[in-house]
Amino acid sequence: MTEDGTDGLSTRADTVTHSGAVFWLTGLSGAGKSTLAFGAEKILSALGHRVCVLDGDQLRTGLNRDLGFSDTDRMENMRRVAEVAALFADAGMVVIVALISPMSEGRDLARRVTGHRFHEIYLAADLRTCEARDPKGLYRRARTGEIPGFTGIGSRYDIPVSPHAVIDTSSKHAELSVEDLVTYICSQIEPP
Repeated sequence: MTEDGTDGLSTRADTVTHSGAVFWLTGLSGAGKSTLAFGAEKILSALGHRVCVLDGDQLRTGLNRDLGFSDTDRMENMRRVAEVAALFADAGMVVIVALISPMSEGRDLARRVTGHRFHEIYLAADLRTCEARDPKGLYRRARTGEIPGFTGIGSRYDIPVSPHAVIDTSSKHAELSVEDLVTYICSQIEPP
């Protein structure tokens, strides 16, 4: 409650033109999560939407810098990100989460935390495609044993069973994939 006795949410809701929602991009490293998230953010912002990106790499340097890559730490990483995403969605924001989210139980946890506003979007790029891209050299380092437990090499990635949307980033140019994401997001956000 605020000092004036309101919950604060209704006041914010009066200033937004769409409902808050969480669009959770999941896929292997190199599938294009950050590229699509930031590309969609730019377009949606230009359209007048209130949007923010929660990027896994950025969050690992701040909010989640104390976490490693054990299954327990990965679950905690997803929980923290989901809690932050829920707060932004409550404020009427379109939240795009770009996070590998390798375990189905972690994505289920994010769904429980964010509720009906959660949209799981699987970026379907196979391991071979992601390794060929390897923008950060991580797969190469994982193959030489320098990064133990790397997702897709030494640690599992659970492909989503029933995602809300699938974008095949292995066969489609990034700009077209961004357009697909924007189209999906716009179809899901409604006036408050």
